[in-house]
Amino acid sequence: MKKLFCCTAFFFTLVVNAQKWITPFEQSSGKESATYDQCIDYYKNLSAAFGIVRIKTFDTTDAGYPLHLVLVSNDKNFDPATWRRLNKIIILINNGIHPGEPDGIDASMMLVRDIATGKTKIPSNVVLGIIPVYNIGGSLNRDPYSRVNQNGPLNYGFRGNAQNLDLNRDFIKADSKNARSFYGIFQYLNPDIFIDNHVSDGADYQHTMTVLTTQHNKLGGAIGSFMNDVFEPAIYRNMKTKNWDLVPYVNFEEGNPEKGWVEYYDPPRYSSGYATLFSTIAFVPETHMLKPYAQRVKSTYDFMVSTAEEAGKHALIIKQKRIQSADSIRRSRTMAVSWVADTINYILKPFKGYAAEYKTSEVTGMNRLYYNHDKPFEQLVKYYDRYTASKTVEKPEAYLIPQGWHEVIDLLKLNKVAMQRLQHDTLMTLEYYRIEDYKSMARPYEKHHRNTDVQLSVHEGQIKLLKGDYIIYTGQYADRYIVETLEPIADDSFFAWNFFDAILQQKEGYSAYRWEDVAAEYLKQHPALRQEMEARKRSDTKFANSAAAQLDFVYKHSPYYEPAHMRYPVYRLKF
Repeated sequence: MKKLFCCTAFFFTLVVNAQKWITPFEQSSGKESATYDQCIDYYKNLSAAFGIVRIKTFDTTDAGYPLHLVLVSNDKNFDPATWRRLNKIIILINNGIHPGEPDGIDASMMLVRDIATGKTKIPSNVVLGIIPVYNIGGSLNRDPYSRVNQNGPLNYGFRGNAQNLDLNRDFIKADSKNARSFYGIFQYLNPDIFIDNHVSDGADYQHTMTVLTTQHNKLGGAIGSFMNDVFEPAIYRNMKTKNWDLVPYVNFEEGNPEKGWVEYYDPPRYSSGYATLFSTIAFVPETHMLKPYAQRVKSTYDFMVSTAEEAGKHALIIKQKRIQSADSIRRSRTMAVSWVADTINYILKPFKGYAAEYKTSEVTGMNRLYYNHDKPFEQLVKYYDRYTASKTVEKPEAYLIPQGWHEVIDLLKLNKVAMQRLQHDTLMTLEYYRIEDYKSMARPYEKHHRNTDVQLSVHEGQIKLLKGDYIIYTGQYADRYIVETLEPIADDSFFAWNFFDAILQQKEGYSAYRWEDVAAEYLKQHPALRQEMEARKRSDTKFANSAAAQLDFVYKHSPYYEPAHMRYPVYRLKF
């Protein structure tokens, strides 16, 4: 009788405990997603009740709320330096960057609870850092309408943040306070693995979960090879044991799967591309938007568990490969800053799709695409998973930046770039670029008119620098971030994002009638320039027939022309 009473009491305790920690997602039978307040309160309560969970607060976001980080550590140690010393794998999980895609928000709440209560085990050599909701402003802007392509939940947040920015385009330009707070979390943890939970758009197919993986050539080095050859395949196999057939992120809608598809390119503006700059393996799980919400959340839960399980098995080698890659980057003299897909070489991937067919639209009366669920198929498709470097640069011994470019300097500091300040005014012989040509987008893209197709000329000369200007020596932890932001031809350089557009506008000029006399005298004193101009007139009819062009030619070859115009203000100290 006493034994029966004890068992009954234990069962009652379990039921009460389970009810206490049930999430809004579970209460609604998988139809609802937790609100921002519900989510944060839930983690605070978990942190208060369980020693292996701790919640930390970082800087504020555009919505006025701070960014939170939930830490899960089996040994109740919450010091990242200690984790690294003990060779523990640090996995950073980001949720709600697009709050209309809240699968990770609900999955992570259940995962932390299940780890805390012992229902789910993660390896003892793995620690988790979870951002509960990254885009807080978008999460607070809830409705049931903005994701018309998506099957649930009943209500969800909006893609744009409190500035209406897409935060998954903001990891370099950092227009949002969210991104700057994220820098603090990322640099605090220096994660070995990064997971950014999403929901897809695009084609219809049978798979519930797809995954966008850090482009392995672009990640490069020992860690890139290990991720591609060993770690990613291991996660695919692990997910298979949980009855999920993973497939690479499907980035076509009306394409023909028989032609295959090219791996998604993720420059540093994206979360996974940003992680690449610090030799971090990154995954962007993309659940399929038309699958039931409960099914999507379950697959997201299992992906995080599978990643943790495989990370525990490969912990030491992941650590070693990251160190090798970081050392290689520090020593490297040549670095790639742009990539193009290899459209010749491919691998075969199993793909479960539906036949794409056409029928008459009830809206337009014309042909429309639909996917026929009565005609499922499974076949091997071509997957082009390799990229080659299209642009490379020679890494200098140091970059020098005048202190007036404080927006750039602030971002460098937030990313833990080691810098020194000049102690005196000085004149240095440095290499510098001139912007010879570029294209600027006609329409704004995430608050910017990006500069592309940048053409440079390289020069060397004496540059006057002032006390307090910055010198950034290469050969440090952040080398790849430094090079890919400061080299103007890089895909997501600060120049591409308009941080240096002020140099593109000439600040001084001349009145033609006045310059005529000065220019004539200057040509008399510099006959070689006169000869160069005459040669140009003979070879260029348009130039020969334009007095304005000829006056401008003389001006721009004279000391009266301002040297700062079109001169890129980040200078290079060569080895």
